Amino acid sequence: MYQLTGVTKQYRRGKDTVDALAGVDLAIGDGDRLVIQGPTGGGKSTLLQMLGGLDRPTAGSVVLDGVDLATLPEARLTKVRAESIGFVFQSFNLVPTLSALENVETALVPLGLKGAERRERAAEALRSVGLGERLRHLPAELSGGQQQRVAIARALVKNPKVLLADEPTGNLDESMRDEIMDVLEELWKEHGPTFVMVTHDSAIARKAPRLATISQGRITVTENASAA
Repeated sequence: MYQLTGVTKQYRRGKDTVDALAGVDLAIGDGDRLVIQGPTGGGKSTLLQMLGGLDRPTAGSVVLDGVDLATLPEARLTKVRAESIGFVFQSFNLVPTLSALENVETALVPLGLKGAERRERAAEALRSVGLGERLRHLPAELSGGQQQRVAIARALVKNPKVLLADEPTGNLDESMRDEIMDVLEELWKEHGPTFVMVTHDSAIARKAPRLATISQGRITVTENASAA
């Protein structure tokens, strides 16, 4: 699935050059569930952006199914993101003027599906996350947990090969955190995408079958045989 080799990402900060990632090597297999944890500014979100083709490394390769995202032309990279990668963000990123159904449909527009099929698939995705009765509600009419469920449905409606989640429970209280994690885990078991999640939450990290700890741009991966 993924093979990262020597991935480095440098940023300019005034006169200084900062390494957000410093020669990261990482393999992620089909259907893996990997959690990335580390301090603020340690490179977690930068690594996720590389996996999602949202940013390119300064050096190194990010190979997804034999294709190096680091060197792919922008038009092809956009196509890969639209077809193969689903994203869930901490801030939900829902369009406030669109209903839950319409927000989920937006993920299907680049695939060229007709309106009726988009609506049918979007409704089924919302039902799968327990929001079958909230199809016409605007984001402002939904709780934080419900908004994140809409975002999860939007990410999964296109049946992506990869699901990337950046602090998906960061804006939720503890009970809602557990609820959203249960939803994500059940959907991962059902659909089987490769699932990579960034979190600062140690309670989530302890349950991960694979944990990547990143600090100062360097990464260490540990296996947790006892994880569910």
